[in-house]
Amino acid sequence: METRDATPAHFLIKIEPFSLLEKCGIEKYETKVFAAGEYKWRLIIYPDGDNTVGEDCDYVSVHLAMADTSSLPANFEVNVVFNIFLFDQISDNYLPSLGITRRFHAMKSEWGFSKFISKEILLDPSNGYLVDDKCVFGAEVFVIKREAVTECLYLKNVDIPYKHDFKISNFSKLLGAWESEKFIAGDQDWKIRLYPKGNGKGAGRYVSIFLHCIEPKNTVKACFTIRVKNQISYEHNKGTGTNWFSASTSTCGWLTFIELETINNPIKGFIVNDSCLLDIEISVLAISH
Repeated sequence: METRDATPAHFLIKIEPFSLLEKCGIEKYETKVFAAGEYKWRLIIYPDGDNTVGEDCDYVSVHLAMADTSSLPANFEVNVVFNIFLFDQISDNYLPSLGITRRFHAMKSEWGFSKFISKEILLDPSNGYLVDDKCVFGAEVFVIKREAVTECLYLKNVDIPYKHDFKISNFSKLLGAWESEKFIAGDQDWKIRLYPKGNGKGAGRYVSIFLHCIEPKNTVKACFTIRVKNQISYEHNKGTGTNWFSASTSTCGWLTFIELETINNPIKGFIVNDSCLLDIEISVLAISH
C-alpha cells in the first residue's frame, strides 16, 4: 500500500517495549479515549491477533471502538470512515490501512482489522515498523453526517388502468375553464381541466385539455389517455401522454386538443344536445418519495 508523510489527525500511541505485551500476557490493549467528530473513541490492539474471531497469532489485530456509549441514545447510529496507521521509523512516514466505512451502533460498537499486519513483517527491523522494540500506531476517524436526501421509488405493475367518464352539460354556455369532479387513481387525487375556448396558443381556435394532479405529496409517473367521445360514431378524438407529476409540475395536457370548428360542428358528433362526453384512462406507473 502507499505510504504518506502526514501524521494521523486524531490519535497516536507509542508502545515500548512491544515484546513485553506478550511476555506480560496482555492479549489486548485498550488505549485512552480520544475525540473525533463529536464522539469518543479508542483503539484496541491485539498483539497476537483477535482470538475472539479465531485469528491465529501470526497477525496483529487493531480495532476502532466507540467509548462512553452509555451517554448516547439507545438507538444511536454513527457512520464513519476510518484508517489505522503504522509508523515507519526508518522512512519517517506512515503505512495506512485501506479506509473503510462502518456503521457503529449499540449492537456493534467495534470494527477493525483482524489481520492488520503480519508479525513477520512487523518484527523484521529492516521494515522500520519496530525499531528498538518500539512501534507507533495511529488513527483517523471521520464521522459521516446524516444530511443525505433519501428517495424511494416504487414501481407499479399495472394491468388494468383506472377509468372515469364525465359529461359536460351546457357546453356552449361555458365561459372559463371547466373542471371535473375529483377522482382517485394510484392513491392520488386527480381532475381534468378543460378550456372550451382554448388556452395559451390554442385560445380562439382549439379546445385545450389538461390532466391535473391535486396537491401531489410525492412525484408520480402516470400514463393517461383523454378522449372527447364521438356520440355518433366511434371516431373519438383522443390524446395520450406520459408524465412525471409533482408539486412543481402538476399539470400535463394539450393546448390544441381539438379544433373549435370540429367540436362545434353538429355533423361531427362531439356535441349532442349541447353535451360533451369525456373519458380518461390512467395508469400510475411509479411513485417517488
